[in-house]
Amino acid sequence: MAPPPAFSHLRRLLPLRLFCTAAPTQESVLDSLTRLSEDPSLALAFFRSSQSAGHPLGSAAYNIMLRTLACHPPSAQSHFWPFLHEMNDASHYVDKRTYTAALSSFKKARLTADYASLVAHYTKAQAPISAAADAVRGLEGSEASAELDKKLEGVDLLLSENAVAKVLWEVRDYPLKALDFFRWAGRQKGYKHGSVAYNAMAWVLAREESVREFWELIQEMKADGMRIDIDTYVQLSRQFQKRHMLTEVVELYELMMDGPYDPLRQDGPLILGLIASEPSLDLELAYRVVRKFEAVWEFKTKDVFDGIHRVLTSNGSFDEAAVIVERMKGEGHQPDNITYSQLVFGLCKANKFDEARKVLDEMEAEGCIPNLKTWTMLIQGHCVAGEVDKALQYLTEMIDKDLEADAYLLHVMVEGMCSHNKVDAAHALFVEMVDKANLRPWQGTYRYIMGELLRVKKLEDALGLLGSMKAHKFQPFADPFPTHIAKYGTLEDARQFLRASAMKKSVSHRSYIHVFKSFFTEGRYSEAQDLLNKCPTYVSNHRRVTELFKSVKVENAS
Repeated sequence: MAPPPAFSHLRRLLPLRLFCTAAPTQESVLDSLTRLSEDPSLALAFFRSSQSAGHPLGSAAYNIMLRTLACHPPSAQSHFWPFLHEMNDASHYVDKRTYTAALSSFKKARLTADYASLVAHYTKAQAPISAAADAVRGLEGSEASAELDKKLEGVDLLLSENAVAKVLWEVRDYPLKALDFFRWAGRQKGYKHGSVAYNAMAWVLAREESVREFWELIQEMKADGMRIDIDTYVQLSRQFQKRHMLTEVVELYELMMDGPYDPLRQDGPLILGLIASEPSLDLELAYRVVRKFEAVWEFKTKDVFDGIHRVLTSNGSFDEAAVIVERMKGEGHQPDNITYSQLVFGLCKANKFDEARKVLDEMEAEGCIPNLKTWTMLIQGHCVAGEVDKALQYLTEMIDKDLEADAYLLHVMVEGMCSHNKVDAAHALFVEMVDKANLRPWQGTYRYIMGELLRVKKLEDALGLLGSMKAHKFQPFADPFPTHIAKYGTLEDARQFLRASAMKKSVSHRSYIHVFKSFFTEGRYSEAQDLLNKCPTYVSNHRRVTELFKSVKVENAS
């Protein structure tokens, strides 16, 4: 049978396997809506087609659709509120993610009335959810089901998948208590967990202390014919990555690749990069990712070859890495600066510095001119290994080849030099590159070098960088100065700092208060008083300043 008219355009945008399913599942509908979220008109056409065809449309589908409409202001104005009313009639709640995204979009588009109306709507709908969440957080002991029956008595909570998901979100910091609520809800008459509730529960359990329960839930979902949806997969994978739970990242990737909703093609190379960056590298995890990628896509892309190459070079497996490069060439992918940069850094990591430098010569012989990234890898590798003088030599050589350093390379050099007690040299290089070569550094590099200068008691040099920060339109990094000056500096140092840190012509009273408090902490009351005497009257007469000095006098008198 021919697909509905609205599907004709969609077939060109979505994987064919989604449309080959005789009976679309809730997960496949969610997957399609997620992939269409950048085009609200197409997404709404797909939603209506699914609706008219009787396909499963639960709370998650409504929320994805509502979020899509909210995040595109023209659609928000014409379709958002009618769709929200339709959603309410279908007894579906607005979830936290949709609410936050909609508010952000309304604020950005200056839809003030819509913003206020949504806040009021959400606050009213949230009341029974909050009450249920309070009950779950208050659980004690092992009789969770009986406890919840008592605690939820009188709470006007209409059980639906979306309601369960919202309660789970509210109690996400208590994964095992959340699981007690999930089990309790599943036993209530007239309610049955579906994909939305299971996916929400999986997200809550995705952490170290409940990882066993997480995988048990996944097996339970599979037994019930349900799967992790694409939206949840992305969140779960990020959560595991953030917690450095790479085994879970890979197992989740394998799980998804075995299902009908493939992760994005770049996920495989991304995971390989994460594995390569771990201090204790697991080669088998990397091979599992590659095998699964190749099994599903039936070929390896350039970034997959680069991914496994990076893992091998990071692990010091250079012979195996060379084999990968030859296989890559056999597939028609030529090694480039990315490939060579990985080899350079791996050789430096293995203290094979001469070999690392030779790679750049080999590149040029192959017609691949080393770019800034490749030189940065060579320099960074030497910095990490403590070969700072050699790194400086290569920086000079790179500049001689008409390549300009960037903020990242400057940070690498400054951090490498300071970590090997070359703070003065790092400061001189920073000033040379920023003030003379007009390189705009990272704000974090300013903070780092200032902290290092103060550590070695180079206050004058650190103060000089405050002016440089202001010249580059950065807020001066003032935090460490008052404490340092109070311990080691003079009254004149304090005055110089206050002048240097001011963004405007006049110094704020808050800056003076910070210095006063630091002097008091060090017991230097006379210096604080002398500074007060030299303050402008708008500072010395300020209420907070006079109260601060009165409180100190009272403490000293007592």
